[in-house]
Amino acid sequence: MHRVRRSPGRATSWSARRAASRAAHRGQHGRGGPGLGARLWRDRVMLLLVLPGLLFFVVFHYVPLLGNVIVFQDYQPYLGFKESPWVGFGNFAVFAEPDFYRALLNTLKFAVLQLVLFFPAPIGLALLLNSIVSPKIKRFVQSVVYLPHFIGWVILISISQQLIGGTGLLPQLLGELGLPRVDLMTSSGFFPWLVTLQLIWKDAGWGTIIYLAALLNIDTEHYEAAAIDGADRWRRLWHVTLPGIVPVTLLLLILNLGSILSVGFEQILLQRDAVGADAAEVLDTYVYFHGVLDGQWGPAAAVGLVKGAIGLVLILGANKLAHRFGHEGIYSR
Repeated sequence: MHRVRRSPGRATSWSARRAASRAAHRGQHGRGGPGLGARLWRDRVMLLLVLPGLLFFVVFHYVPLLGNVIVFQDYQPYLGFKESPWVGFGNFAVFAEPDFYRALLNTLKFAVLQLVLFFPAPIGLALLLNSIVSPKIKRFVQSVVYLPHFIGWVILISISQQLIGGTGLLPQLLGELGLPRVDLMTSSGFFPWLVTLQLIWKDAGWGTIIYLAALLNIDTEHYEAAAIDGADRWRRLWHVTLPGIVPVTLLLLILNLGSILSVGFEQILLQRDAVGADAAEVLDTYVYFHGVLDGQWGPAAAVGLVKGAIGLVLILGANKLAHRFGHEGIYSR
């Protein structure tokens, strides 16, 4: 069996050309490419655009993490962090109180309803908006569904009161029809559904923005190929559209799991008196009433710390599960 020998001159020539190319690259950019200062100056415009958002997260999210030291203190505002006595894990005794478990169960009830009903709402609305052919009608509908996001909870709850409250439009209509009047605004059993429906009304339209952008990124050739193969509208939706938005959907789902125990502080606080604490007390309102109003800063901070830790565990676990199913998640492996 004959072996093919390489020409030494040819190999030497190729190695020489490669070495010369590397030397020229190092001479142009330096040994490791542009330095840190050069890269910062090159990207200065983009960095300035990112700076306000970065400062927002640093000031309002990362710096307040230092305040979690009061979890292990009997914190007194007039004494400050340095002078407040240390109590170790004594503040975690709050997790044995009945009021905490009531707030936890209510929070889980709201969280499950919002995850099942609210999270898919922007997806379905985005699919409907994407199916509108006329650009003018599509823009008009988008403007209408975006508008509630910019309205405060005080106004939206007042509108709900005028529609389904004791003297609202719905009870009056039922009375004129000879049916019993109902006041859904004060019904403790309906309250979790009411909060979820209000949330869908306010933010479902705004949530369609990301999904509409994901739909625009789907290659139209996929739809053309599916149509040539005889796929109807529903099959194209199932086999082309939905798989095309799966990465974005998983990303938003994982991020939402991090705040799943934050179910709407302002919205629930404004309606808490109407249904009572037994139905409307959640972890956020529990922290507000026991921490801010009653001055139990340490136990309230312990609740907030555990809530954040649970959110972090859910994010990491969901991202790991996404990797197992072959998706990238919020970050790669």
